[in-house]
Amino acid sequence: MMGLFDRFKSVRDAHGALKACGGDPFGVKMERVLSTTEAMIEGRRTILCGTNNYLGLTFDPDSVAAAQQAIADFGTGTTGSRIANGSYSGHQALEQDLADFYGKKHCMVFTTGYQANLGAISTLAGPNDFLIIDADSHASIYDACRLGSATVIRFKHNDPVDLDRRLARIANEPGNKIIVVEGIYSMLGDHAPLKEFVAVKKKHGAYLLVDEAHSMGVMGATGRGLLEAEGVDHDVDFVTGTFSKSMGAIGGFLISDHPEFDILRVACRPYMFTASLPPSIIASVRQSLAVLRAKPELMRKLWQNVDTLYNGLQAAGFKLGTQKGPVVAVHLTDPVLAGVAWNALLKRGVYVNLALPPATPSGTALLRCSVCAAHSTEQLQHVVSVLTEVGEEFGLLPQPALRIAAAE
Repeated sequence: MMGLFDRFKSVRDAHGALKACGGDPFGVKMERVLSTTEAMIEGRRTILCGTNNYLGLTFDPDSVAAAQQAIADFGTGTTGSRIANGSYSGHQALEQDLADFYGKKHCMVFTTGYQANLGAISTLAGPNDFLIIDADSHASIYDACRLGSATVIRFKHNDPVDLDRRLARIANEPGNKIIVVEGIYSMLGDHAPLKEFVAVKKKHGAYLLVDEAHSMGVMGATGRGLLEAEGVDHDVDFVTGTFSKSMGAIGGFLISDHPEFDILRVACRPYMFTASLPPSIIASVRQSLAVLRAKPELMRKLWQNVDTLYNGLQAAGFKLGTQKGPVVAVHLTDPVLAGVAWNALLKRGVYVNLALPPATPSGTALLRCSVCAAHSTEQLQHVVSVLTEVGEEFGLLPQPALRIAAAE
């Protein structure tokens, strides 16, 4: 008889191989968080370069104070969903803040960004509809497709021509067509060609949902993400996002101008049957959003830091993504070698993310760095230096002569 967990043998073996490299990259314990950019790990002071804390707001004093006051005023949690236990005033205030920020009429706040995608996508697309999703979509998007009942069609990553081709094949099929893409992709850090996707959407009379999890607070003149940077704010039908990146907390949202939006509050199961965000998180996110709007210099500092890390690693000879952004991923071909390199970095006081298949597209192994506005130039230069040292030690870099030729 097959054991209950026998089907996970390949996962267990792969995880075991990684742990044999010297440590468990998926079980890191931060013994003490010293600041936005440093923590104690394995007794060592370690630079955090893998936290997605893009604006460095986890220790913003006003956001911390707002969270503390909310705990004192409202307690530690809501102990139920908004459908069952009611909405606190902060929930509705945050939804209004976000709607105003994006220039939209409607907003729903979810307990996680994962649930925002899970709820929005599975509810919007019905049994006679079509979900057309980018092949490199986040796990939450794929899981939303599994939860729902629509027909799912994948198109080639960031390829408007392939999207157009696949929509043309179902042009005469009844049902709504909903395109789902991300703004900045979480693994490779590349950006969606939103202008081209909008043109395809209009051509076929489809809807477009953009997940701005990694681009909110990072791109656009006011931080509204890639849709603002590309000037397509009013052409995107639905926007999802998270508070666990630039807002320094946890939670998610769905925003739209659709006139029947509010029916989702009594139709979306991941919204209806999950306990709502605690007042402390609501309060800290409202304050962090206010900081984002009041301090555009945070985004400018973030992009200066992106240049420091990206340009430094590129000059060292590492293979990186083609587009700059707060996600800077070093591409490797061997998962085990990537695990060895990750361990070597941690032992030298640098924490990054190890990303491996099947989470990564095309079987690529990544040393995934994320940049923070609070990083100092010296910290990022040190990260470049340590990565280069490890790269040379384990043969991750081309020979110097080849590096010079590539640079020319």
